[in-house]
Amino acid sequence: MGSLNPEEKPAMSSLHRFFIKPEQIEGSLVTFGQPQVHQIRNVLRMRPGEKVIVLDNSGWEYVVELREMDRDEVKGEVVEKRLNSSEPRTKVTLYQALLKGEHFEFVLQKGTELGVVSFVPLISERCIVGDVDYVEKRRERWERIVTEAAEQSGRGKLPRIEEPVLFAKACRDLKLRGSFAVMPWEGEKKLSLKEALERGSKPFSVSILVGPEGGFSEREAEMARRYGIITVSLGPRILRAETAGIVASAITLYELGDMRP
Repeated sequence: MGSLNPEEKPAMSSLHRFFIKPEQIEGSLVTFGQPQVHQIRNVLRMRPGEKVIVLDNSGWEYVVELREMDRDEVKGEVVEKRLNSSEPRTKVTLYQALLKGEHFEFVLQKGTELGVVSFVPLISERCIVGDVDYVEKRRERWERIVTEAAEQSGRGKLPRIEEPVLFAKACRDLKLRGSFAVMPWEGEKKLSLKEALERGSKPFSVSILVGPEGGFSEREAEMARRYGIITVSLGPRILRAETAGIVASAITLYELGDMRP
């Protein structure tokens, strides 16, 4: 097997990606702080002259050639600016009921990779964990997980992690906004998610409500329907709580044309 020419330029898709704050880009000068400096110098062991892609969460991405490096700061120069092309047309908001352990983190990571634009921690009847403090104690870690997943998957914008909301309030808010919303529920035996998405015109945004480990109660399903939320089936098999939201998001993006190359 032949070896690569050491002078061959790396493909753009192979460049390491970093989300930074907009104020870190001044004209053509980019200044990296921590933790990117540690990642660039100590983990990736990059050198001046190598290129990375930086994103300022605006939808633009910048190809940056590294120029100066020291222990606390790395500087680079923008050599190309372009619009990121990976953000989905369909804006999926995932209302995921709070889950114990690392299961909620799994949803954040995989949902980000798929193209979910917003996560709403949902407090429902059967949540094992369900208070605002639980969310706030983990918010910094959750945002780091989302950032790393967005960098790895080539996203152009970071998904938002919204404030936690009670199930009843989420239903009311979705009704007031006139949002197209679906709720995978094991008690729904007739309507599939695919069929719900095929009703009427193609929605620009979709809200998906997913229950906790014990699922949604029948009372919650009835409440959701009263507020215009469509209960749907994800098939004959019972999915884990951390799997259902990922499957529903993937089906939605696929059916609405956002999984095409």
